[in-house]
Amino acid sequence: MVTGGLIGLAQELLFPGQQFVQACRGKVGDPDQDLRQHWLDSLPLPSEERAMLQRLITELERVTKQLSEIDKVVAQQALDDPRALKLMTIPGVSSVVASSVLASIGDIARFQSPDKLSSYFGLTPRVRQSGEHPARHGRISKQGNRDARKMLVEAAWSAKTAPGPLRAFFNRIQKKHGPGVAAVATARKLAVMIWHVLTTGKDYAYARPAFTAMKLRKVALKAGAPRAYGKAGPGRDYWIKELREREAGYVARVEQAYERMVAAWKEKPKKVALN
Repeated sequence: MVTGGLIGLAQELLFPGQQFVQACRGKVGDPDQDLRQHWLDSLPLPSEERAMLQRLITELERVTKQLSEIDKVVAQQALDDPRALKLMTIPGVSSVVASSVLASIGDIARFQSPDKLSSYFGLTPRVRQSGEHPARHGRISKQGNRDARKMLVEAAWSAKTAPGPLRAFFNRIQKKHGPGVAAVATARKLAVMIWHVLTTGKDYAYARPAFTAMKLRKVALKAGAPRAYGKAGPGRDYWIKELREREAGYVARVEQAYERMVAAWKEKPKKVALN
């Protein structure tokens, strides 16, 4: 905890230095690290504070390098796992989310239904019932794998920004219960989708191929794949405006269809006058 606090302090102190590096990049021939050191040397600090800050910066650079290496390994593992590739066709599900969920689940055959998987993640509501009285549903149980549940909630917030039925579902719950409840409800919906994708071995029904290819290309670059300049890469379709708009239009129509279906639920049948 102490080390984390010191590293956070170093990050705050380095933020103006990062702005300095951005301003100087392209104007001088020194690497970023030399520019940062130049900025640090220009600060009017006592020698003791300068020495302490230098140690914090060294520790920050070490931890940053280790995290970068871990991200690279996780990205490559996701690319090598066919299950992770299928999960990443779902909006909001990144390589980190897919890897975390798969590591938590293990064999999907352990879960006989989507509700079983949702319950494992602690995303199902608590049920209270006494005798013959009706059951009362409360907050989610928060039992099971806490880290995977957090990942699914983060994925739900990301899915909110992508056009499609998931966004329509999020917005519907948000209007009635607020964004927090909507994020948890969408996370449970994601758990149900994950169960179906892994059980059937098929991609998400409303996946956007060009967008998914671009997402996988970013994961490949994070894993260390070489950048290809001047050549059409696997994610090229996303940068073709016509294809991108065609895909976005398709999922937008699906989103509108969901909204019309929800509106139909709320329509009350007309009362028939009895003579």
